[in-house]
Amino acid sequence: MITNIAIASVYVKDIDESKAFYTDVLGFQENSDVTLSDGYRWCTVSHPSQPEIQVHLTVPGPPHTPDMIAAITRALDEGNMHALGMAVDDCRTTFEDLKARGVEFLQEPSDRPYGVEAVCRDNSGNWMVLVEQKAYAGRDFPHT
Repeated sequence: MITNIAIASVYVKDIDESKAFYTDVLGFQENSDVTLSDGYRWCTVSHPSQPEIQVHLTVPGPPHTPDMIAAITRALDEGNMHALGMAVDDCRTTFEDLKARGVEFLQEPSDRPYGVEAVCRDNSGNWMVLVEQKAYAGRDFPHT
């Protein structure tokens, strides 16, 4: 039986630069960073409040086909990849903090039916959503 989400992979342009961004700018912590015998690099970070969820930072490569690798790389270069959605306590304050740290924002904090949302990019151009969720009758989010 599936019990939870353990790993989410995010394609990045450079693992070292992305690891620095996620740890130094976003406040994540390094979980693992090893290179396997075939040259494949396994690098994960996690948020201190959710160490059980690892974010796998990976560059496009095998076992994908060359066409798929080219498509993912092109999407990264064009800024058309999505990464993570992250919960925040105060979206407007987090926006100001991250903006001061040089994070690029595509959308300033805006009121939505589900809370306050801002959209930014990581250092590889991936879209990241910051959401300050409204409370719904004791739940953290609305169920449909």
